[in-house]
Amino acid sequence: MNKIERLLGWLDESTCNFRAVETMKRELEAAGFTELRQEDCWELCPGARHYVVKNDSAIFAFIVGSGVAGECGFKIISAHSDSPCFKIKPNAEIYGDGGVVSLNVEKYGGGILYTWFDRPLSMSGRVMVDSGDPMNPRSIVFDLDRAVATIPHLAIHFNRGVNEGNPLSVQKDMKPVIGYFNADEIADAVSKGGFVKMMVAEHLDIAPRDIIDYEICLYPFEASSLFGADDEYFQSGRIDDLSMAFAGLEAMLSEIEEECADTRILAIFDNEETGSGTKQGAHSPVLRDMLHRIVLSLGGDDEAFYRAVAKSFMISADDAHAWHPNYNEKYDPTNHPVIGGGPVVKINSNCKYMTDAQGAAVFKSLCKKAGVPCQTFVNHSDVAGGSTLGNILTGQIDIKGVDMGNAIWAMHSARETAGVADHLATIKVFSTFFS
Repeated sequence: MNKIERLLGWLDESTCNFRAVETMKRELEAAGFTELRQEDCWELCPGARHYVVKNDSAIFAFIVGSGVAGECGFKIISAHSDSPCFKIKPNAEIYGDGGVVSLNVEKYGGGILYTWFDRPLSMSGRVMVDSGDPMNPRSIVFDLDRAVATIPHLAIHFNRGVNEGNPLSVQKDMKPVIGYFNADEIADAVSKGGFVKMMVAEHLDIAPRDIIDYEICLYPFEASSLFGADDEYFQSGRIDDLSMAFAGLEAMLSEIEEECADTRILAIFDNEETGSGTKQGAHSPVLRDMLHRIVLSLGGDDEAFYRAVAKSFMISADDAHAWHPNYNEKYDPTNHPVIGGGPVVKINSNCKYMTDAQGAAVFKSLCKKAGVPCQTFVNHSDVAGGSTLGNILTGQIDIKGVDMGNAIWAMHSARETAGVADHLATIKVFSTFFS
């Protein structure tokens, strides 16, 4: 299986943040990584391969360096596991005429709402069930892996101006429909906690009453695919930012047998799309604390930790906006990356990205060493841009680095588009960084 086939398979399996972490865990364990827990004592040795999971939705994999603690640093690639979607609220069922049942949902992140209409939708996420210990409920990650809902669009006959602009209300317009039922079926579902709990419980072979709580996402039930005259593009949900996460994973696994004095880390955070302000997000001290523990477990002290961080570099990997042939006016005239043009350094003079001249120079030099092209993205001066992991992480860790990504179309759409050549080039750069 080639790298692009692997990527498309991983994207199809990773239908939510929890499933993305499970996919990565499986690949890491197959490569000899073992899990560490935050609550346990860590006893590390050079060359050891481990990973830590936070909240089932963030994962941090590392290969301990062969160098002396404090004399060497960390090579870090960071990305995130979450993507814009719709989350199902508690007590979600809304009962309408003819027994039609729709769901009360909440928007997660900043998605392009109208791209979700009239698609087959499934559900994935996690449920909490009773473990016998009230302080530690059991977590079960699941994917229904079948189409169970759709968000039907209003016919053009009732909204003649739909193609001239169509403001949408999440509460009114974006409710997915799961089916129609008779009065007895509805009464039975209500007595068991609702249709959502019933469907998930049946899938997991548990009783609906066993589900204490849940975090469930809707996702388009459509496979990733290649397209273009020469299959030069790939299209999928969740390319932002799972394509970067999986490029980092591919690079780490490809360099796993190579000895490196620095400790190599793949840090996949959650909740970037909502500001990173959670215990598993980039605004938390989770990565900083992990780096500190690695140094201490190797016999170093606080001084060695500070020295190691000063010798470290981080690639913050989050996809960039590709030049769009229909909207040239939206882009900076001299810094608009194109699909197929290679990895993109992201720059913002107001420090929305962590990139400075030093970080950009390091990354461009890595691209040159890897033999791949490199592009630059800067916002049109009259268009406000977003931010990402890099500058948030520098509020927790005093570290050098760069914000980069691959150029994609339709960022935050239900289906995004990226370039095959760009993904392969990024893996080469990441592998060069980790070598």
